Amino acid sequence: MPTPFIGPPDELAGLTMFLDSQRESILRKVEGLSDEDAKRVPTVSSLSLFAIVKHLAYVERRWFQNAVAGNDIPGLWPPADPAEELEVREGETIESVRALYEQRIAESRVITAAVGSPAAAAHPADGGLNVRWILLHMIEETARHAGHADVIRETIDGQRGA
Repeated sequence: MPTPFIGPPDELAGLTMFLDSQRESILRKVEGLSDEDAKRVPTVSSLSLFAIVKHLAYVERRWFQNAVAGNDIPGLWPPADPAEELEVREGETIESVRALYEQRIAESRVITAAVGSPAAAAHPADGGLNVRWILLHMIEETARHAGHADVIRETIDGQRGA
């Protein structure tokens, strides 16, 4: 008899679990790619897999460091240079951008765990947002880009699947 699915112990863990699933999907899409392939823009979109991963690293930082933790980081929001998070800079590789994204994910997990409740107010509190809203937004944002990444990766080398 199959083991029944047992959900997460609480809402915060459940939201984090769904976000982690989307994060992992993004990371899988760049596994085994050369820098050249990761930076290709093979569809009518202006996005590359490189740009998606870099953008999501910035989004993680913006929402978790700023909105959840309340860290005032100059230029974080609004960004000083919005194009920066989509540009390929000298010396950047898919591995360096992937490492940046993984670092930001780790930071976001620590911040989220410290909050303790999805009902906790975000910073600034007068914005009316709470951690639940931010986690739901991050699931949406990451899943949207995971869909882009699916199409781009399949176009590059035919790889399909999660």
